[in-house]
Amino acid sequence: MVSKNWLSAVALAAACALPATAVALTVTPVECQEGSDFIRNAALSRDQGMSAKDFLARLETDLAALRFIPVQLRWFAQDDDDEHLLRTAAERVFAFPRDPEAHSLEFRAQCRVAILVAATAQSKVALRESPVR
Repeated sequence: MVSKNWLSAVALAAACALPATAVALTVTPVECQEGSDFIRNAALSRDQGMSAKDFLARLETDLAALRFIPVQLRWFAQDDDDEHLLRTAAERVFAFPRDPEAHSLEFRAQCRVAILVAATAQSKVALRESPVR
């Protein structure tokens, strides 16, 4: 079992690692869970001998193919920010090998923080754009 302190540390690290462009993130909490499963599977692939080069090349091929699908029908990678979040997490799987579940938890925390950051930014924009009463 993972401690709450460790999860808090992961969430904080995730928030600090977010790109400035993360405010456009379009994923949902369910997609964060599904994305974390993908990242876990990336770590399992690594553990079975798949190289970073091969895995990341396949990821880029898949992301390129997804761009031909209408945005509303895509899973997760609906825009550049979504792709960046997934790509960065996949790169970390190979650059900083850890237990697959640890990578999964880190991604899920980072993804959820990104959703909160995006929602906060959107709320601020809406407040600035609303007419003064």
